[in-house]
Amino acid sequence: MKVLLVYPEYPDTFWSFKHALKFVSKKAAYPPLGLITVSAMLPEKWKKKLVDMNIEKLQPEDILWADYVFISAMSTQITSAINVIDRCNAMNKTVVAGGPLFTADYEKFENVDHLVLNEAEITLPLFLEDLKTGKAKKIYTTSEYADVEQSPLPDYSLVQLDKYTSKSIQFSRGCPFNCEFCDITALLGHKSRIKTVNQIVQELQNLYDLGWRGEVFFVDDNFIGNKKFLKNQLLPAIIQWMKQHRNPFHFTTEASINLADDNELMKMMTDAGFLTVFIGIETPEEMGLEECNKVQNKNRNLLESVKKVQRAGMEVLGGFIIGFDSDSPGIFQQQIDFIQKSGIISAMIGLLNAPTKSNLYQRLKAEGRILEKWTGDNTAAAMNFIPKMNRADLYAGFNEVIKGVYGGKPFYERVKGFLKDFRPVVKNKNKLDLKKVMALIKSMIYIGIFDSNRIYYWRLFFWSLFNRPKLFPMAITYSIYGYHYKKSYDKIF
Repeated sequence: MKVLLVYPEYPDTFWSFKHALKFVSKKAAYPPLGLITVSAMLPEKWKKKLVDMNIEKLQPEDILWADYVFISAMSTQITSAINVIDRCNAMNKTVVAGGPLFTADYEKFENVDHLVLNEAEITLPLFLEDLKTGKAKKIYTTSEYADVEQSPLPDYSLVQLDKYTSKSIQFSRGCPFNCEFCDITALLGHKSRIKTVNQIVQELQNLYDLGWRGEVFFVDDNFIGNKKFLKNQLLPAIIQWMKQHRNPFHFTTEASINLADDNELMKMMTDAGFLTVFIGIETPEEMGLEECNKVQNKNRNLLESVKKVQRAGMEVLGGFIIGFDSDSPGIFQQQIDFIQKSGIISAMIGLLNAPTKSNLYQRLKAEGRILEKWTGDNTAAAMNFIPKMNRADLYAGFNEVIKGVYGGKPFYERVKGFLKDFRPVVKNKNKLDLKKVMALIKSMIYIGIFDSNRIYYWRLFFWSLFNRPKLFPMAITYSIYGYHYKKSYDKIF
């Protein structure tokens, strides 16, 4: 059997890093971890080829080569996924699809031959068994959750490692919280299901043996869902492994805001090499947090919580949402003020949308307010329901927030404010190498000469060089991020 694994293209969004990647001569941020994990579950004697459309084009000969085409995608990749399916149909190739996009909205894909939904550890073996006997069905689904201790080592042999800025590992699935706008618990459950220490160490060792050095992203929706296991077992093992291998990686992940309540955990994470953590802030308004059931963010000083994580030595990336029913016209300036004061450089700001599997979708559907299915892009100027605030006012306010956060002066002021106080703990992050020198030169040309924000770029350039020289590489990195964020948001207005 010859199997082609296809990862559809991402649109130009906040998280695509399309405009930043050219500075480091890379094609994409992360390889398709789901597909290469599925690859490891397929029979060894099958021939497998991976085409990640974010780094290369899907050629007709790729499709013609294959007996089966496996596609996995997230919601934001839907346009590209539909195009791939249509191309395969035109060539009479059997299409097998799975992943979040298809699990959430499988009824959209009548022209997919086999839908292997939910978690592949459960449904893929059922499909493969039926395939042997010539009785493969249209849909494979389950209400059970997989034992991730049975999940195999991802097949990184298929990946062109040098095309990506980072590599990925998954430690856990599921989240103990139940935010109304999120579909994670519907897809993966409330319980944090975790891999063993040995599995994670094996995955780290595999990346190391393949020659990777640099960023590794723990893709968990909430890395700290099982704090006891982290502190007693996993983090001590990672700390030991990192010391033995002279700290070849630095890590980034996602976590809930209650990370700030555990000084021991934050210390262990930085000791292990965690430099960056994404936290869903959503809104500084208590009424908004109450409305969306963001219980972990309620009744606390959110700004101080962010500052605590930063003081521990980790950069905080933040998610922010506009469009809650409780939002008043004052929310726009509140969001700007919070982001500027917090020093969150990478602030993902989006309008509220309702994914199909979320509790929010069910509530709004019952209220007759759903308009269309979500596109999956949580930073686009679009909403799939009727908001309480006038839509035109909401979109104008959203634009106001983007300008107030990613305009030249406010963005560079925020970067400078963060760098004044930040004391990184993780080793080896800021050492100059040829790749960073080339990125520096490109930034001096693209941003320092041709960009409209060049005056602010040069002010930060010389300020950081003379006042925080050890963080100068971070200053340039953030300038490049700001260049990308501004361009990705500019295209939607």
